[in-house]
Amino acid sequence: MTMKITLLGTGDAPGTPEIGCSCAACADAKKGTKSQRTRFSVLVQTERGSVLIDTSPDMRAQLLNHDVGHIDGVIWTHGHYDHYGGFPEFYRIQREVHVYGIKDTVDYISDLVHFIEPVKHYVGLYEPFSLIGLEFSMFEVVHFPEKLPCGVVISNGIHKIVVSGDSEAVIPEKSLEYIKNPDLFIVDAIVPEHMEVKKHMNAKQALEMAEKINSKRTVLTHLSHFYGPHDIEAEKLPLGYDGMTFEF
Repeated sequence: MTMKITLLGTGDAPGTPEIGCSCAACADAKKGTKSQRTRFSVLVQTERGSVLIDTSPDMRAQLLNHDVGHIDGVIWTHGHYDHYGGFPEFYRIQREVHVYGIKDTVDYISDLVHFIEPVKHYVGLYEPFSLIGLEFSMFEVVHFPEKLPCGVVISNGIHKIVVSGDSEAVIPEKSLEYIKNPDLFIVDAIVPEHMEVKKHMNAKQALEMAEKINSKRTVLTHLSHFYGPHDIEAEKLPLGYDGMTFEF
């Protein structure tokens, strides 16, 4: 079964360009280049359907840009606005949207978007569940002040994809073991390596984690405007960009 992964949004909470900013990355983004980043969301597709990992506030435009008319499931990694804020775009578009995640996360977000009445599915850590012919599972990360933020593992039985979610550089040893040897590691690297950051990883920390888990291929996402223009930074770093796809 073919598995297609699309990075719908590769930006951090404000996106790039950031409102009111004229830095090099924002100026380049305003020209419509790959520096332009909408908020984080990942689309997973097979012949059997489509699944979203997080529902970016920019979800409507993202789904229209990629001609996606129906979603078979939504997996929420944690309850921060830039990762669920677009879910109300399903209003009057799709009924019975099935949502998956840790109970506290699913309940928290579902209460905020109660008028859509999402169909809730509680998922335990490290416990696989099936959607669109693929196996998904969630692993614990650290992203203060969230109580139980998660990353996602995706498998078609042959290939393994790991999405770190928003995460600090230190995550539980059980998670590190669980995500070892991925074919693709999609990892949060919100700022360049020369900057220190809380709640997330910088580029150096993200690449060190990729090496630690023996990732075959790594792509950095959840990127802020503190990076330079994409084409310049991508010469030295494996930066993701909106619309980037991978097939397995």
